[in-house]
Amino acid sequence: MKFATFQWGGKRNVGVLSPDGAEITPLAVDASRGLLALVEQIGGGGAMPAAASARLPLAAVQLEAPLPRLRRSIFCVGRNYRQHAKELAASVFKDSAKTEDGWPMVFMKLPECVVAPGSTVELPRSERGFVSEQIDYEAELAVVIGRGGKNIDRSRALEHVFGYTIVNDVTARDVQMRHSQWDLGKNFDTFCPMGPYLVTPDDCDGTDTRVRLWVNGELRQDAQTTDLIFDIPSLIETCSRGITLQPGDVIATGTPSGVGLGMTPPRFLRAGDVVRIEIDGIGVLENPVG
Repeated sequence: MKFATFQWGGKRNVGVLSPDGAEITPLAVDASRGLLALVEQIGGGGAMPAAASARLPLAAVQLEAPLPRLRRSIFCVGRNYRQHAKELAASVFKDSAKTEDGWPMVFMKLPECVVAPGSTVELPRSERGFVSEQIDYEAELAVVIGRGGKNIDRSRALEHVFGYTIVNDVTARDVQMRHSQWDLGKNFDTFCPMGPYLVTPDDCDGTDTRVRLWVNGELRQDAQTTDLIFDIPSLIETCSRGITLQPGDVIATGTPSGVGLGMTPPRFLRAGDVVRIEIDGIGVLENPVG
């Protein structure tokens, strides 16, 4: 099934898409936090909520991020596609580009970064001018936890997955390089477009799906999630070691090769660009840059 958070009638709603994707049925659940209440209800073993009203044309509603109000920061994984790790090894990150050493690289992205499909990714500015001149894109499959747990074994990890969505882990590369921790370069306002849908595993096999990204119609990234260095069960196992994962927690699984930093010369985002991400089984996440 595909679920969405959307605006209709001057308020936030959540709903389930029809099989053809043309209509959406609002559901009788607290929509103030987007789909989080639904994930908690179903992930906790509850029933699918009843319809709150008749179906609506999808074209008539305004989509929001599926989880516009996250419980806490997003778990993000760095350098988790083999070719992406190689391209960074040839970049300014060559001195810290270790991969496949037994442990994934995990950092956090603030929930306040999340914005909707179609929202503008804002180039960070201050009264002195641009805060960064090197804004980069990163197309990523994101895992949404449905059933919480601690010290989850990889053999049972997929049982804890509610579904999948798309995120763009937008990054200020010069700020990222300036600090030994990545948080500042990853966490500017609007730096985490998310959506358009939250899709359950019966409609999207996150362990084997295609991830693509275009900038202004030019294909930049194209990979299968089978190319992940650390697969989804490994990431869930790692993030839950000593930490209790909660329903609605998000794990962004890493980005493929083709980022702007990895090009010769590097090609960073500019005002007026449009970034389009498509993941098979989920849909299209598109955002302008301004």
